[in-house]
Amino acid sequence: MAAVAFIGAGSTVFSRNLMSDLFAYPDLRDDLDIRLHDIDPDRLRTSEIVGHRLVEAAGARAKIMATTDLRSAVEGADFVVTMFQIGGFEPATVLDFEIPERYGLRQTIADTIGIGGIMRGLRTVPALLEVAGAIREFSAHARLLNYANPMAINMWGLSSMTDVEAYGLCHSVPITAQHLATDLGIGVDELDYEAAGINHMCFFLRLEHNGEDLYPRLRTLHRAPEDSPRRGEWGLHDAVRYEMLRRLGYFVTESSEHFAEYTPYFLKDGRPDLIERFKIPVREYVRRCEEQIAEWEELRRRLEDPEHPLEVPRSDEYAPQIIHSIATGTERSVYVNVPNQGLIDNLPAGCTVEVPATVGATGITPHRIGALPPQLAALMQTNIGPQELTVEALRTGRIEHVFHAAMLDPHTAAELDLDQIWSLTSELIEAHGEFIPESLRFEHRSAGGGRVTQSGGAVA
Repeated sequence: MAAVAFIGAGSTVFSRNLMSDLFAYPDLRDDLDIRLHDIDPDRLRTSEIVGHRLVEAAGARAKIMATTDLRSAVEGADFVVTMFQIGGFEPATVLDFEIPERYGLRQTIADTIGIGGIMRGLRTVPALLEVAGAIREFSAHARLLNYANPMAINMWGLSSMTDVEAYGLCHSVPITAQHLATDLGIGVDELDYEAAGINHMCFFLRLEHNGEDLYPRLRTLHRAPEDSPRRGEWGLHDAVRYEMLRRLGYFVTESSEHFAEYTPYFLKDGRPDLIERFKIPVREYVRRCEEQIAEWEELRRRLEDPEHPLEVPRSDEYAPQIIHSIATGTERSVYVNVPNQGLIDNLPAGCTVEVPATVGATGITPHRIGALPPQLAALMQTNIGPQELTVEALRTGRIEHVFHAAMLDPHTAAELDLDQIWSLTSELIEAHGEFIPESLRFEHRSAGGGRVTQSGGAVA
């Protein structure tokens, strides 16, 4: 029996999607021991009800257990899936948006890089290390499959501070493949592609159909931002990615609203014309969260109601595929975020890279890519620097590296001067309080190491 622990299972819709994918495998669904863990007992109860309903709908004999105790969830697990948001929407995510906005710094999602991604990394890596510690103590053989953002910072923090076998999973590659298939009028199953890079800045290096290179056709589509396609449930324009295709020659796997804030080109003070032209939804993540929160009680009622049909969509997320492959020996290809150990030649050793991998009975084997096109590697380096400095701050407790990470972030540096960056970062650190490690709080510095000055040093 494969034991799977979902940490952060109060994310009920995502938990439902992962469980329904697992129960869809006839050769696996009777041999699953599902442990649901969350610190919010009310949301956890809803996820437990949904889990039992999914088991019944699938006619499976899987076990479902819910607990607020991390040890009980992890002990003896074969797979531990992390999918939490430390600090929640309120107060943490709201702080990540509202404080920067007072300085004129606008963001769209704020969960990957930029000042919002840096602060989320400071909150999230310690929680992942706690899970990794529980794995080492109570289930040393377990593989950690992480969905929590900021993916690159989180996985870099894990790889540099623990030896637990861990893989970062993101759905941006297959979702973008579906987008491109739609744009090109081809079935997604007919696409032959390879992508690589860093999470949310991963590019399709090869895009083919029956041996034909599809890039010449792709470059003829949506040549102006005004002609960009609209995507997904939010109906957002995909103008930024097509613009970057024209400039770089390759298509990026993360959405336009995300990608706009990873570079200095699209969100600029005094340039509202860029936001309008490229249809960039500022504060998009806040809008989504507020909408989901407003609809939660009604959604909870439907999910818990035995008389209401339970939707069991297939999400095709990678975690269920990996679990199925390892448990049954079924070989397949997935994409994973792992340390760069000889995988991509022109990115730094040890940084987190996103590459294809083969998974089967023996585990997960990432593929070596070699060298990326130099313009793509150079663009990724602008994000890798802040990622590395955020991890270094967490690893060493040196708070000045948080300021250095913010200073070197492309979007932040394009909008703010150094005094503004220092002031903004100080205010965010103060506001986040106990959500970030004690060694990176000002009260700790005052007691033993001083505050950070504008020059980056510490004064007693």
